Amino acid sequence: MTQQGILIVLSGPSGAGKGTICQELLRKYPDLHYSVSATTRPPRTGEQDGINYWFVSTDQFQKMIADDDLLEWANVYGNCYGTPRRYVMELLAAGKDVILEIDTQGALQIKSKFPEGVFIYIVPPSLNELADRIHKRGTDSEESIQKRLSSASRELNSAYDYHYVVVNDRVEDAVDKILAIITAEKCSAKRNGCIIDTVCTCGAVK
Repeated sequence: MTQQGILIVLSGPSGAGKGTICQELLRKYPDLHYSVSATTRPPRTGEQDGINYWFVSTDQFQKMIADDDLLEWANVYGNCYGTPRRYVMELLAAGKDVILEIDTQGALQIKSKFPEGVFIYIVPPSLNELADRIHKRGTDSEESIQKRLSSASRELNSAYDYHYVVVNDRVEDAVDKILAIITAEKCSAKRNGCIIDTVCTCGAVK
C-alpha cells in the first residue's frame, strides 16, 4: 500500500523569500512537486503561464470557483489566487509530496479541509530587511510596496496558525530546516500506521 504524500503549505509576508526557498527545495528534493496556482493578476516580467502561475481572466476564475475546481482561493491586494484541486489530490494519492506557496487566507482554508498537511510560515529577520527585499525586487510600484509593508506586521501574527516558523535569514539555512521538517513528518507515528501494523503482525517492513 502506497503511503499518501505530504502536502506542505508555505506562507509568509510578501518579500520574505518564499519563491526563492521553493526553488531551492525543488532543486534539492527532486521528489517534491510544486503546485502551480491560478491567478487573475497580470504576469510580471519573465513569468510564464503554466510555470509561475496559470494566468486566467476574472470570469474564468469565477467559473473555477463555481465548479469547485479549486482547493482554496483568496483575494489578495485586489487579485484572486487559487489552487487547482485535481492536480494536488492526484499527486498525494500517488504518494508524491506537494508544496504550495500561498497566502494565509488560502492556507487556513486548506488547514480546515486538510489538517494533516504541514503548514510552515516563513518570516524575515526584521521588518527593515523585509522592506529592503521588496524594494530590491523592483517589480512593484511604490504604492504597492507601501501597502504590503503596512500589512506585514498584521500578517506576521498569522504565524501562530501554522505548525512551524522558519526565519529566512540565509536561504540555504531556511531550506535545510524545511527539509528537516519534512523528514521528521515522514517519520511521525500518525503517518506510519501501516508500518506499525506490519511489525505487529510479524511481517517485514520493506
